[in-house]
Amino acid sequence: MSKRIDVTDLNVYYGKFRAVEDVTMTIEPKSVTAFIGPSGCGKSTLLRTLNRMHEVINGATVEGEVLLDGENLYGPGVDPVRVRRQIGMVFQRPNPFPTMSIKENVLAGITLNNARLPAARKDEIVENSLRGANLWEEVKNRLDLPGSGLSGGQQQRLCIARAIAMEPEVLLMDEPCSALDPISTLAIEDLIGQLKNTYTIVIVTHNMQQAARVSDTTAFFNIAGTGAPGKLIEMGDTDKIFSTPDLKVTEDYISGRFG
Repeated sequence: MSKRIDVTDLNVYYGKFRAVEDVTMTIEPKSVTAFIGPSGCGKSTLLRTLNRMHEVINGATVEGEVLLDGENLYGPGVDPVRVRRQIGMVFQRPNPFPTMSIKENVLAGITLNNARLPAARKDEIVENSLRGANLWEEVKNRLDLPGSGLSGGQQQRLCIARAIAMEPEVLLMDEPCSALDPISTLAIEDLIGQLKNTYTIVIVTHNMQQAARVSDTTAFFNIAGTGAPGKLIEMGDTDKIFSTPDLKVTEDYISGRFG
């Protein structure tokens, strides 16, 4: 189920502005890869190119290749909606649909794709997805209440359940804990550790300790100055990046000397 991503010579533009320059990397299956680096260095932009989510912004274009187990996601005739089903996204702020119940939130992606399923199958998907997001025991008796009534941490796990329900192969997480308290953050980090047994996970985080705790591989991005494109500076095993990186600029960022 979990798949490998190969990015080759990727450049991302918004109009004429190049936001990300010449990124080449491999993201291994059943692992967590963290993108770190200062604000504005293209981490979230690159994350969004992995499932073509950046295309919702007018004028966004890509050069280069993103392969999912060898299939070019930008190949001719590839449906971006299908790509987003294969590669789910969890955003920075929990965003359950406010008018929907907990159950409807979990099924939202399936409903949007016009999948007509028997009630028993829907119930099974809801339970499996909420269990997968470590939320079932907390909400199983109030599935028909609004998802917006949950705490921030529960809402974020509901959004993860909504992504899981689509049976993706990859989960992208754009600073999934930045709006959460420390206890909820720990719950999400524990969950990421469990989910990597099933999914390829890529997480953008500004929290160095979080990157060190949850990821197997870390990619450090930087920017030469305002208006310059973001670049991949160094990528490797998380333990090595945090203890003996190859480049001084990586060490300076991780140790807090800039950024």
